[in-house]
Amino acid sequence: MIKRPWLIYTFITTLFWGIWGALIELPGKAGFPPTLVYIVWSLTMIPCALIGLAIIKWKLDIDLRSISYGMIIGLTGAGGQIVLFQALLNGPAYLVFPIISLSPVVTVMLSVFLLKETASKRHWAGIILALIAIALMSFQKPDNNAVGGYLWFIFAILVFFAWGTQAFYMKIANNHMKAESIFFYMMINGMMLIPAAYMMTDMTQNINWGFKGPYLAAIVSVLNSVGALTLVYAIRYGKVIIVAPLTNAVAPVITIILSLLIYMIIPNPVIITGIVFALTAVYLMAD
Repeated sequence: MIKRPWLIYTFITTLFWGIWGALIELPGKAGFPPTLVYIVWSLTMIPCALIGLAIIKWKLDIDLRSISYGMIIGLTGAGGQIVLFQALLNGPAYLVFPIISLSPVVTVMLSVFLLKETASKRHWAGIILALIAIALMSFQKPDNNAVGGYLWFIFAILVFFAWGTQAFYMKIANNHMKAESIFFYMMINGMMLIPAAYMMTDMTQNINWGFKGPYLAAIVSVLNSVGALTLVYAIRYGKVIIVAPLTNAVAPVITIILSLLIYMIIPNPVIITGIVFALTAVYLMAD
């Protein structure tokens, strides 16, 4: 039996999400709208879900409780992604992402008070450092565009609570149903929101339907989908108060390093500090 399987699954999630974060903007830069990228992403969830079902010999959990948990997890995840588009339409990324990136705070608090999960002092130090690292690595220098209104803030807060709640319910659901079933319902809910993403798309704009559009988006989105599947396994075998901050802190480190290599982007001192905090958090929490 593999020792500490949660750590292996967490590593796969952070690696795949880190690479995904560095490459996902390529289709957008090539003229393929983010809303259509969402649609492509939701379709890439299908093969991952089928592989999961094959692993459990197609014995999907179909009782009412399992379906309910699956719906909650799926809608908070996919719904948060849709709301994120609205937040970015109404507000700047440098204000939106620091808010939503701290969603593990919600997960940790719910897990500590409701699931009674505990951690050692070493782990708590790592959790706190990871949360600080997430905020630091989300920092972007303000541009000259004025921020009008507070609608973006409302949307960002909704995503913050949605994604934090999703990870919490993943842990609860794993105590009552198969991880593969959880992912299957995540896939179903992701596809249910395809019409919403399509309606949010301005189809009159010039859309790149070539390789750098939907096809590149599919290749990159598979990384996210596989990472989402391994995240369910990581939460199944590990403590969510450790897995959630760890994945959210380490994935951006990989993204930043790859972005430096691919786009020749030099991180500012705040982000570099965040990287140091994240790596220290990994050392503390992986013990």
